[in-house]
Amino acid sequence: MQDFGAAFSLAFELVMRADRDLVEIVLLSLRVSLSAALLACLIGLPLGAFLAAARFRGRGAVIVTLNALMGLPPVVVGLLVYLHLSRAGPLGFLGLLYTPTAMIIAQTILITPIVAALSRQVLEDLNAEYAEQFRAFGLSRWQSMQALLWDARYALVTVSLAGFGRAIAEVGAVMIVGGNIDHVTRVMTTAIALETSRGELALALALGLVLMVLALSINAAVQGVRMSAERRAYA
Repeated sequence: MQDFGAAFSLAFELVMRADRDLVEIVLLSLRVSLSAALLACLIGLPLGAFLAAARFRGRGAVIVTLNALMGLPPVVVGLLVYLHLSRAGPLGFLGLLYTPTAMIIAQTILITPIVAALSRQVLEDLNAEYAEQFRAFGLSRWQSMQALLWDARYALVTVSLAGFGRAIAEVGAVMIVGGNIDHVTRVMTTAIALETSRGELALALALGLVLMVLALSINAAVQGVRMSAERRAYA
């Protein structure tokens, strides 16, 4: 069983018969990661646009901090979220620990700095190009940020995908706050870790292959939509 051939066969079998447990795990993985990516974009893109367009004292320190946060250790984020959501924590009354919501919170904290830092770099280059025009038209800072976000929308799709890719590959933080509970908080990455610890390497490889195909399919689909939209916009 412990070879790639068996893993491919098992993965194909699981997919072809739409294994109920596999479908459940895949859907939960998508729900958690897409929700976290959406929340991270809602927070990170405006923050990146603000840092690209604004000039204020301490801006350099904020950018350095934001870039440093891109390398946040997932287990540390998981531990901090756990401490806040546990019964003894300040948000323990919400009862969110070991739920998909806790996993979404942890993933959002992890990928928001990535989305904000990458979008800031993209938008700052664009702002340097358009700054004179913004001043000539008398645009406010808010209007300039809106213009930057709209003009860089296709490049920001790639930034969003980078955040999604980081989220769906995450295991440490979601393991701590989700608990890897069967039929409740078990996602692709935590299921792979569990099957590996059990010695079920073929099943772990099969799940890994499904995860890779899923990530590649989503990226290819979004890239296709982006290229099609670009062609229509610049036709």
